[in-house]
Amino acid sequence: MVWLGIGVILIGIALLVIAIVLIKPLMNLASVLKNVEKTTETLPEDVQEITAQTKTVIGSSVNTLHEVNNQVKELSPIFYIIGDTGRAANQVSSTVLTAVDHMKEKTAESNDFARENNLEGLYGALTLGYILFQRGKSK
Repeated sequence: MVWLGIGVILIGIALLVIAIVLIKPLMNLASVLKNVEKTTETLPEDVQEITAQTKTVIGSSVNTLHEVNNQVKELSPIFYIIGDTGRAANQVSSTVLTAVDHMKEKTAESNDFARENNLEGLYGALTLGYILFQRGKSK
């Protein structure tokens, strides 16, 4: 039984040493938990304030989107007019391009004819004479 008593005393001393060694970390843990408690005390008010601000921002965003949609609706006819103008300009330029291609084909045949018969000089002289005639007429 004596051995049993000595074992119990040794176990008691070991637990006492462990408790003494753990006092400082446990005190630090207690201060950390107190700081966490202080932080979490204000958490509900903070969350409520953030929620209110978020609702305000979302409301403002919705109003802004409505205003933008209304302005886009007002500008839509202008965009349609610009699109129609672009399509009309494209059609006109296409027509001009077709006419230029047609004229190029016609002049290509006459250029070939002039080259074959060595008439380039004659055409040049006639063109120069026509230009000088037009200038003299305009003066």
